[in-house]
Amino acid sequence: MMIPAVMRGISHNSKRALLKGILLGSISIIAYIIIVIVTTPELPASFVIKAAFSINPLIIYGTAVGVGVNAFISSYSKGIGCRIDKKGKGIFGVSSCSTALSAFFSFFSLVPLGCCGSWLLVLSYLPTIFGTALSVSLIQYSKPLSYTGLVIVLSFAGISAFKLHSESKNQQRQQQKGIGEQNIDKKTKKENPALG
Repeated sequence: MMIPAVMRGISHNSKRALLKGILLGSISIIAYIIIVIVTTPELPASFVIKAAFSINPLIIYGTAVGVGVNAFISSYSKGIGCRIDKKGKGIFGVSSCSTALSAFFSFFSLVPLGCCGSWLLVLSYLPTIFGTALSVSLIQYSKPLSYTGLVIVLSFAGISAFKLHSESKNQQRQQQKGIGEQNIDKKTKKENPALG
């Protein structure tokens, strides 16, 4: 199997993290399409997919990029021994929640086209749970809400990337400090063999 020239210079950890990011980003697109198809049984799948990509391309691709970048950073940081989020899954948990909310709100914008008819059932329960005013607002502002969720997802991806960069620089400094101390110890032993 031929390996592209770009991939030859990349470490094994980077390749694995990159593949994981691409895989999870692709899975998020496929999951979005499947949900749209399943919740629109009365229309042909080709029409539904076309409608979803014409109405929500930024949400679909943006969510995939956000999921992929977060997966890459998480996998890469574990591979090099960095802990970006020392308190557990704080950043990645909030990012996952934002991704789900962004996708959820974006489905409502497809309802006027006749897509995602099953979401009408969900919408019919909203007034009993949240009250009529909030339900109308959720439907009316579904697009801005889904974009807000996407911005949050991408912001957390950016924060995670910044933290990874800082942690890896910190690790490099500690490794260089350790190598410097070892060289000083070796030099001291050579100069004064009685210490060895």
